[in-house]
Amino acid sequence: MTTKHTRLHAFDKNDALGLHDATALGELLGCGDISSTELVQAAYKRLERVDPVLHASVCLQENHALAQAKQFDQKSRQNGKFKTFQGIPSFLKDNLDLEGLPTRHGSAAMPNKIKKQTSAVARQFMDTGLIFLGKTKLPEFGLTATTEYSASEAAHNPWHTSHSTGGSSGGSAALVAAGVVPIAHANDGGGSIRIPAACCGLVGLKPSRGRLAMNEMAKSLPINIVSDGVVTRTVRDTAAFFAQAEAHYKNPILPPLGHITMPGRKRLKIGLFTKKISGDATHPDCVEAVHNAAALCESLGHEVQEIQIPIPAQFADDFLLYWGMLAASISYAGRLAVDRSLNTSKLEPLTHGLARHFTRNLMKFPFALRRLYQFEAQYAQAFENVDVLLSPTLGHPAPPLGHLALDLPFEEARHRLVNFASFTAAQNVSGAPAISLPMHHNAEGIPVGVHFAAPMGYEFRLLELALELEQAQPFKMLA
Repeated sequence: MTTKHTRLHAFDKNDALGLHDATALGELLGCGDISSTELVQAAYKRLERVDPVLHASVCLQENHALAQAKQFDQKSRQNGKFKTFQGIPSFLKDNLDLEGLPTRHGSAAMPNKIKKQTSAVARQFMDTGLIFLGKTKLPEFGLTATTEYSASEAAHNPWHTSHSTGGSSGGSAALVAAGVVPIAHANDGGGSIRIPAACCGLVGLKPSRGRLAMNEMAKSLPINIVSDGVVTRTVRDTAAFFAQAEAHYKNPILPPLGHITMPGRKRLKIGLFTKKISGDATHPDCVEAVHNAAALCESLGHEVQEIQIPIPAQFADDFLLYWGMLAASISYAGRLAVDRSLNTSKLEPLTHGLARHFTRNLMKFPFALRRLYQFEAQYAQAFENVDVLLSPTLGHPAPPLGHLALDLPFEEARHRLVNFASFTAAQNVSGAPAISLPMHHNAEGIPVGVHFAAPMGYEFRLLELALELEQAQPFKMLA
């Protein structure tokens, strides 16, 4: 399908519900001004308006979602008790199981089997009160930073429909940015919350490792690089979600997060860097976004200083080899590791390319893995003299669809991917939190994300700073 270079959203003056964030909708529900059934019905109508172009969802459960909403409405009338997100419509990324729907991981190689159980992470989301309307697109097994496919329709960025949503949580990001729902599930193994948040003008927090219930696939990894979270249009929704999630699962190893509702009083020391470890130039739009954010931070009393890149040069190659190991486990052992019915002949060229990269460099892997294990302690040292790190989220703004095509020659695809997703993987390996904020737009109107990172367990510091920045310079929406 060919699309024009245009914006597309579901915000409508006749449907004011779409303009509200999840917190505001929860307040309306609590006051009895709206019902969950009305919210769910309105969200499906918004989806009908935009998804024929955005192609962001993969399967829906309208009857089940409406039944859940009606059940919530009945209970709320009886006891008058509300959670912040109880009855709010949302979506689940299609790499977690949800009873009654298939899980295909964005891959044509996966069978269309209906799942009989709900994953622990999806259950934790549902415990906050969210109602899943269906599932959203991701690229094959989340292995790239765009939500595209070699033989089917890509997800389209609502800010510029000929451009990428980013990945791998691109479907979720597109639907939240377009106003279909205010909040959606995302997860992050190399930037997959923060990258689509940056591309689609959203707030995307990758929490500390273990902050939420463990992702089932992550349990088998030598280093657990995957964290689940959400993409939202407001910082307060992100903060409220993690507070609600913590009420149902609290990791005793991490300091409690609580509900962050106000900026912090402490003035922070912020270390700024814009150079990539690859040596390639960072796009001027991304550099400008960081320096504008730094100026805003300074105007609020924070101290900003430029620092050297706190990541060793070898890190990029080591992480790519680890990424290749993930692809190899699917390409060569997918019927054991993923699903017995996996058809490896239908895997994307990029998946095969990453797998071959791993096997060709197999002898290097033990050394790469050792360095990655050591990186957590190295990364912690970056905060000896600063409280927060500030950088671009990406090496360049959201590219046109096709720039990161999954059927490119592997070396070209590798170069483009590393050049684009240049700043996010360090927090996956270290386990530390980081957040992308939509603080800039370029001349084409495409959002440009700014990336803040903190030490392990210090999400509160990022959320307090994000709330302060959002209050000082409110984020733009498509409406």
